[in-house]
Amino acid sequence: MALHRTYKALDNEFSPAKDHDPPDPSSAQSRPTASSSPGHMYSRLFLLTVILCIGIMMLVISSSISGTESSVADNGSRIVRAGPNGSSSEARFVRYLYWGNRIDCPGKHCEACEGLGHQESSLRCALEEALFLHRTFVMPSHMCINGIHNDKGILHHSNASNQERWASNFCAMDTLYDMDLISKTVRVILDNSKEWHRAISQARKLGDGGMVHVQGIDRNKLRQSPLYRNVLILNRTASPLSWFVECKHRNNHSAVMLPYTFLPSMASRRLRDAAEQIKNILGDYDAIHVRRGDKIKVRKDRFGVYRTLHPHLDRDTRPEAINQRIVDWIPKGRTIFIASNEKTPGFFSPLSVKYRLAYSSNFTNILDAVVQNNYQLFMLERLILAGAKTFVKTFQEEPSDLALTDDAKKNLRGWQIPVYTFDETPPS
Repeated sequence: MALHRTYKALDNEFSPAKDHDPPDPSSAQSRPTASSSPGHMYSRLFLLTVILCIGIMMLVISSSISGTESSVADNGSRIVRAGPNGSSSEARFVRYLYWGNRIDCPGKHCEACEGLGHQESSLRCALEEALFLHRTFVMPSHMCINGIHNDKGILHHSNASNQERWASNFCAMDTLYDMDLISKTVRVILDNSKEWHRAISQARKLGDGGMVHVQGIDRNKLRQSPLYRNVLILNRTASPLSWFVECKHRNNHSAVMLPYTFLPSMASRRLRDAAEQIKNILGDYDAIHVRRGDKIKVRKDRFGVYRTLHPHLDRDTRPEAINQRIVDWIPKGRTIFIASNEKTPGFFSPLSVKYRLAYSSNFTNILDAVVQNNYQLFMLERLILAGAKTFVKTFQEEPSDLALTDDAKKNLRGWQIPVYTFDETPPS
């Protein structure tokens, strides 16, 4: 059964000189003073000379600084009051990296809208380049939501709601991610911020030194060549490909600057707070992520034979198989939080014979005020999964991962006949 516990400069003042009586020549001549002595006159002359020299030095230094600032500005930089999200902070030089107003767009993928995982791969690639180039990344202010992945039935388990979808096709990026938190690693601003509008205006005034469009250029050249290094805005929108294609070395783990776990841990404050509430209610728990849905889809080949990209996944993610798989990893009687895109109500109920089961749907009193789309739900669930004592994934991504299936997450063998039994006998 599902878990049903109640969880609950100092300004200088200027004063007009006072009128003085004119000096009495006769009096001045009749009374010798210290100022009329030759020694004192030499002292005053020396003091005036020193003051004059200091003034000249300050003028030279000031001119030098102005020249330096002008030179830097001519190369595309500008001094701004820049905080993590465009707020006021210390004055500094800032240059920008712009990839587009939407993830994987402009380009041939503008008409499509990938799932959160694919979009995060592209976003992480762009952030890595900004980090490598020591530039501020201009983050799209919105993320598109794929309707296939935005079914309310995933959160509210009921037949009536399975066809109901959240209305929006986009969500504000700052409802998914914490911009200030990301900026502690790589500075980001949103493309609807005042700072970005000021940068575009400045780039237009600078002409060729303001913005350069780049495509297919190695990031090492972008950092080393003066042609690109000093420009105010590097514009990446010329590429027709998905953003993550630019990360040529993404399969070389030693070349990865931002790990896969970076963006999941950068969830917005509201999502993190809600996840903490649920984790505190769960207490000591384990977790399983069960990816079914789109991953187990089949299609007929030209001979009418059903094929799938993950031949064992449907079998390996059924309750009976899960029970056998986790028996040595999770002791009987433990609380298991299950995150899944399986929409069939009660699908995992057979596991309740040995375990106490919990789902996001048990916490709608917390989630309904925070979650407006399935991308937010998935990000929140990832935080809960990451907090489990034992976490079992669907696919093994690292050698140390515990996984429900031995099928590869990225299938390089093409569409295969699905296997539904453990004796490897394909369906007739």
